[in-house]
Amino acid sequence: MFRIASIAFIIFLKFAIPVAIVFSPFIAGWANFVLDTIDGDMLIPLGLADSTYQPIDKIADWATYIGMVFAAWRLKWGIRKWIYGLFAFRSIGQLAFLLTGDERLLFFFPNFLEPLFLVYATIFFFKKASEFLTFEFYLKHKWAIWIFVVLYKMQDEYLTHIANIDRSDAIKGLINKLF
Repeated sequence: MFRIASIAFIIFLKFAIPVAIVFSPFIAGWANFVLDTIDGDMLIPLGLADSTYQPIDKIADWATYIGMVFAAWRLKWGIRKWIYGLFAFRSIGQLAFLLTGDERLLFFFPNFLEPLFLVYATIFFFKKASEFLTFEFYLKHKWAIWIFVVLYKMQDEYLTHIANIDRSDAIKGLINKLF
């Protein structure tokens, strides 16, 4: 009973946090990032089959992207057109993956939306929710931001969807070798 309740609670969070992103982009955005990073390491050991986890994870990811789109729209962010375009681009990859099960499609339709959103939400948070100051900062540093977003996400998509490296296992293996 504990396992089922734990699985249900984690899945609930995977769909509830994206709603919170609309109202608190920085806090809920980063909470979602952390949960999405560790959820598989919790759900699969609790007994959720990987074949069940993958579609749930991708649908929850899509809910996150919708929350990001609404946050950018609600706050009238200067990058909202980029957010909309990256949402459409990744949605094509998500749908293609769900229809075919071919994980490589997620590499070819990388999720640039999430890291760009998180960077912008972080700037927005530290600029005290001033869209003018946030967008000004973004424009001044857009090349560095985009280089970071593309490099981070392409290595992440490659490791996750092409090389299929489980980073948790790799980190545990590295720690075991060191100690």
